[in-house]
Amino acid sequence: QWNLVCDNDWKGPLSTSLFFVGVLLGSFVSGQVSDKFGRKNVLFATLAMQTGFSFIQVFSTSWEMFSVLFLLVGMGQISNYVAAFVLGTEILGKSIRVLFCTLGVCIFYAIGYMLLPLFAYFIRDWRMLLLALTLPGLLCIPLWWVIPESPRWLISQGRFQEAEDILRKAAKTNGITAPDVILDPSELQDVNSQKQQTYTILDLMRTRNILTITIMSVLIWMIISVGYFGLSLDTPNLHGDVYVNCFLSAVIEVPAYTISWVLLRSLPRRYSMAAALFLGGCVLLFIQLVPAHLRALSIFLVMAGKFGITSAFSMVYVYTAELYPTVVRNMGVGASSMASRLGSILSPYFVYLGAYDRFLPYILMGSLTVLSGILTLFLPESYGMPLPDTIDQMLLVKGLEYRPASGSTRDSKEEEENPEILKSTAF
Repeated sequence: QWNLVCDNDWKGPLSTSLFFVGVLLGSFVSGQVSDKFGRKNVLFATLAMQTGFSFIQVFSTSWEMFSVLFLLVGMGQISNYVAAFVLGTEILGKSIRVLFCTLGVCIFYAIGYMLLPLFAYFIRDWRMLLLALTLPGLLCIPLWWVIPESPRWLISQGRFQEAEDILRKAAKTNGITAPDVILDPSELQDVNSQKQQTYTILDLMRTRNILTITIMSVLIWMIISVGYFGLSLDTPNLHGDVYVNCFLSAVIEVPAYTISWVLLRSLPRRYSMAAALFLGGCVLLFIQLVPAHLRALSIFLVMAGKFGITSAFSMVYVYTAELYPTVVRNMGVGASSMASRLGSILSPYFVYLGAYDRFLPYILMGSLTVLSGILTLFLPESYGMPLPDTIDQMLLVKGLEYRPASGSTRDSKEEEENPEILKSTAF
């Protein structure tokens, strides 16, 4: 519509990258904002932001206006996703929390993905399609009176009575008799007033071991993100019906998330994730060898690649969280997540390379995915191991000599000589 062809064809992938720039910015600020103003407030404010700016996008008069609004939509989208994820983990019980964090969030994401080509098939005008995808956001308004604020966050803010009211309401709903005193304000005040050692992003580089894990995690997350979003955005370029291919790309995520959940429950992290990455990378490299007339086989290989990379994407969250110690776990996962946003920003340009050589995106994404699978094999194995609490308790990178952190040489040496200390002190 805005002459995005020939000399202006670079604007197409740039608009998608700007959306992911918004996702990057939203990832950076959403956690801090939700810690300050509350999970529920940020969830619904960013839902309104995403819905509102998407609605204004429908009336865009230029590519520049559309792209700026797209960036703002990206900020709102990731912010409400993160807020909902955190809120769910904090208000749900242990038995359902793991299911919510893996299959719950991911499967419903895949269902939304599957509905996209269905909407697009019947609504061919992009403005009406965008409007149809935006209006369901209004259905979230009644949820304001259903979803409670996180009691954990309320306690951290000293709002004990509000937290206790929510817990009593939950107990009543579940048919449980709540004790007379659920929260003792004096004890909680003492807990909140305790001074704890503060850590910074520099602690992710404090020793050779944690620095190596951080570098490897950043590279793996970035490569997986390039592969996942690259294959998702490349769907329109596949042989056959674009709507069917997009639907297949969404459907394949359901078994991918399911198998990753099964693998995480029963098998070592390192080999499970490496196997998924090798599968995803190798089948993408094989696509260039498929004869032109076997189009169905090419599509099958692309979907197999998407299956492997999606499985790895689901597993890398859990694996990374288990590698980092409690004191810097949020920062470690956050740094890795930021790297994945950079990968998503680059992904449209991997797809754009297909205009010069149809197989070039698959060769690059396949090679990088195999490389990330190799890197994964050098990470420590966390399956069945207690979560580390301190940097000195972290599992060692394979092949890396031990270098204790400054100020803890003696203790670290004893721990290295007697690994049972780690098992008995880390929970």
